[in-house]
Order: sequence, then structure tokens, then C-alpha cells
Amino acid sequence: MMEAEHTSMTIPYLYETIAFLLTVVIVVPLFKRIKMSPILGYLAVGAIIGPYGAAVIHDANAVQHFAELGVIILLFTIGLELSFARLKSFSKLIFGLGAAQVLVSASIISGLAFWWGNTIEAAVIIGLCLALSSTAMVMQILHERSESATTYGRASFAILLFQDLAVVPILILLTILGDTSSGDSSLWLTVGSALLKAAITIGLIIFVGRFLLSFLFRHVARLRNIDVFTALMLLVILATSVITGLAGLSMALGAFLAGLLLAETEFRHQIESEIAPFKGLFLGLFFMGVGMNLDLVMAFEYGVWVVLSVVGLLALKATIATLFARLFGLSWQDALRTGLIVSEAGEFAFVVIGQATLSYQLIEPNIGQFMVVVAGLSMIFTPFLAMLGKWLADKSNQSQTPNDTPDALHDHIIIAGFGRVGQAVAHILTQQSIPYIALDTNADEVRRLQKQGAHIFLGDASKQEVLHMASVDNASVLLVTMDDSHASIRTTHGARQHHPELKIVVRSKDEQHSTALLRAGADQVVPETLEASLQLCAHTLQASGMSREEATACVEIERSEAYSRLLHEAKAIGNQNPACDKP
Repeated sequence: MMEAEHTSMTIPYLYETIAFLLTVVIVVPLFKRIKMSPILGYLAVGAIIGPYGAAVIHDANAVQHFAELGVIILLFTIGLELSFARLKSFSKLIFGLGAAQVLVSASIISGLAFWWGNTIEAAVIIGLCLALSSTAMVMQILHERSESATTYGRASFAILLFQDLAVVPILILLTILGDTSSGDSSLWLTVGSALLKAAITIGLIIFVGRFLLSFLFRHVARLRNIDVFTALMLLVILATSVITGLAGLSMALGAFLAGLLLAETEFRHQIESEIAPFKGLFLGLFFMGVGMNLDLVMAFEYGVWVVLSVVGLLALKATIATLFARLFGLSWQDALRTGLIVSEAGEFAFVVIGQATLSYQLIEPNIGQFMVVVAGLSMIFTPFLAMLGKWLADKSNQSQTPNDTPDALHDHIIIAGFGRVGQAVAHILTQQSIPYIALDTNADEVRRLQKQGAHIFLGDASKQEVLHMASVDNASVLLVTMDDSHASIRTTHGARQHHPELKIVVRSKDEQHSTALLRAGADQVVPETLEASLQLCAHTLQASGMSREEATACVEIERSEAYSRLLHEAKAIGNQNPACDKP
């Protein structure tokens, strides 16, 4: 009995695990009740129980290394919500806005660090590290607020993605600066070989993954064993992360590539549901690890300088990102929100500054610890900065019209009418990171939904000037979900007259309303009564003993005949629009 008890006490990280689970159970519900981000709770608990606080946990570095899984899983889920085609659609923001933010921020911070008395090598490393932001923190805040698909959310993600790509040359530069014996020839050889290895690794992951991942998941899916499916999912995430890590790339980048590849498969939604608990728990552990690295004693000892450094860093990065975001076409409101949410330092600073201090002796130990404290404290302010940006946007949105939307918005969905149907569609679009602009004529509802983060504006979609202000020329689809039948017909007719190439999808009441909408110029109509009756029929047939496949086949036959009748009626009254596709 005593032996068993002694064994249980020697389980690695047992106390750390108990402390973390207590935090999840107690702190997260508490912070949600007071309507604050749980991230603050994780950071606070980490600082209290860490080695610089009550020292309940002594080995903060070991916990932090294990908690890096949170960032890896987060990047994987971000990849799942995108695709290569969608990623390509805002490559200008990634390699334009992202590159500008990193290069200018790093240059100014490096100059200040050198002016403060650091060596040129130390100043360059400090500048590059503090120029990067916290991918884990920013993306988690955007997810909590359902703002990933907003204009400023996409711009923020573009900056963060470029920063993840910038990790590779920064690590290469750290190695070069640390190796004082290398000459010019070996320097260029090191850079060239590292970049070549990185390009080959990414190419192989994409090429092999496109064929291998679908095959593996399809084979496992046939087993109908959720344990094997989950094991394969975790294996893919960790294996791609290890491959990119061995190639000198960010491990999180490998997980992101795996997510992108799986986003184009039929297993995407099942994978999302299975990975969600892992992402939440490991991200919580990651934020606790960040809190554990905060030396509160040093923060109090150098209180004034720490405060000035944190405020200066946040102000400098926010200003730079805001100005560049504005130059790249964002409105002042979205540019400011982007600048504020990426103004903190990132988790990468802990790793690189630690290596530069301990492994290469490029940075003096006291300066390295000071920079880690500044980076950690700046991350603590991120949720407050996000709240500040939201408050400023709400203040300006009180008199905002669609004219304030950014001219740079492309391939978005315009939702005309934002009742229960429009909001349901918008929720799915947000989950899929597809941008939208909603228009509604109910001022009270518009104000209420804007405060909840919806990208909605006051305006009558039947008026062409309102559609123009919503960037209709750049939109991919106009979705009309109005309750008023006459208003939906007017909106469809006006949009078709002025924008003949625009794809128009309309919610209709019944077959008679559908015919009128097709005549007005709709490309696709979805009759509510027809679809509801077909769904009820399918469930009834299955309940009566018919197999799911047979019931689906029967319903599809009826659906095809019903839409064929609609098309025939539309042609009979002179409609020349493309055929009404099945929904």
C-alpha cells in the first residue's frame, strides 16, 4: 500500500496537472461570469503559482515546452478553417501588410535597443523578437469574439501568419550571430542551405499530404472507431510539426499546413469537433506557462522602467500596424483594432531571447530577463487592448453606414436582411472565415448586433447606392433573406438590373414567390415551405423503416421535380436567367 502511494507521488508533473485542472474548473467560469477573457485568469494563476510567485511549480520551462502543443493545435485548427484558395485570396495582406509591420517594427526597436547600450547583435535579436506578436493569444481572442472573419480579424491573421513564416530566418540569423567563427562564405552557405531545406520540406508536406492524408482518413473512417480516428488526427498534427521542426521551421507551421490540407477533405467537420477539447486545454496550459515566466520581483524592482517599456512597446507597434493597415485599404476603425490587437510581444520572444542569453551569450542575463518580463506583461494587456478597440469601433459605428466599409474588401457575401435566417447564415460564414456584410433597416437591431460583433450596417438593400457602399462590385454573392416578400423581389430586381454578373441567392416563401423571384432575376431560390416539407418527409420515411439512403433518394427525386417545375414556370413567363440550381 505504501509502495503504491509512493509511486503515485512520483508521477511526472502531477502537481502541475492538478494546479492546471483546478484553474480550468474555477478560474474559467469565474472570468466568463464577469465577462472577461479567461486568458487573463490563466496568466494570473501562472504568475502566482510559478517560480517567481508562490513557487508551487518550480520547473516553468518544462511546463512551457509541453504547453507549446497548445500553439501547435491552434495553428492546426486555423488551417482547418482556411484552404489554399482562400489563403491565396489575401496573400497581399500576408506578404505586404505583414512584412511591412515586422520590418519597420524590428528596425525601430533594434535602433532603440542599440541606442540604449546593447551590442548590435543583441539589438537586432531584441528588435526581431519584440516585433512579433502572440499568435496564440490574438487568435484565441478573435475566436472568443467570433471576429476571425471580420476585416480586421483577417488583417490580424495575415500579420500573424507572416510573423510565423519570419521565425525561420530569425532562427537562422540567431545561429549565425552566435557562431562567431563563421566567415562570409559559411554564412551564405548556412543561409542558402537552410532556406533550401525549408522550401523542400514545405513542398514535400503539401505534395505528399494531398494524396496520403485523404487515403489514411478514408481508411480509418471505414473502421467507425472514434479512438483510432482521434489517434490518427493527433499523429498527423504531431508528425507534420516534428518534420518542420527538424527542418529548422516553426513546428506550428507544420501543423498549419496539415490543417490546410485536411480543410479540403470531407473529414474536416469531424476533425474540428474532435480537436476542440485538446485546443482549449493546451492553450490554457500555454497561457499559464507564460504567466510562470513573469519575474514579478524584477517587475517591482524596475517598476518605472518596466512600465515605460511596456507602454512604449504597445504604443509603437500599435501605431506602426495601424498606419500600414490604413495604407493597405482598411478603414480607420479596422486599422486601429488591428494595430491594438497585434501590439503585444509574442511567445517566440521567450524562446529566442532565452537561447540568445544562455546558449550564445549574445544578450546579458539581466537584460534578457528584463525583456522577457516586458514581453510577458505586454501579452497580459492584449485582452484589454482588444476591448479598447471594440469600444472605439462601437463609438464610431453609432453613426456608421456602409460607406465606412473598407474598399479593399473582396469576394465577400452581402446579406440583405438580418433576421433569424440571415444571422444563422452569418454564423456559419464566420466559422468558415468567409467575410460578409449584412444590411438591415431595423436601426435598433443593427445597433444591438453591432455591439455583439456582427458586421452589419443600417441600409435598404433595394437601393443601389446602399449596395454600392457595401462594395457590391467586389462581392461574390448577394444573399436575400428578407421576411418581406415584396422587398425581396424589389431588391433582387434592382440588383440584377445594375449588376448582371452578380450571383443572387434568395430565400422565398413558397413556389409562387419563387417564380416571381426567378422572374426578377434570382439565380437560385430556396422555398422555405418546400425544403421544410422535404426534410419532414425524409425523417418520416426513415422513422417508418426505410433506410436513410432510400429516403434520401426519394426526397431528391421530389426536390428535382419541384425545382424543375419552378424553372419551367419561370421560362413560361419570359425569364431569361440561368437555371435555378438545387440548393
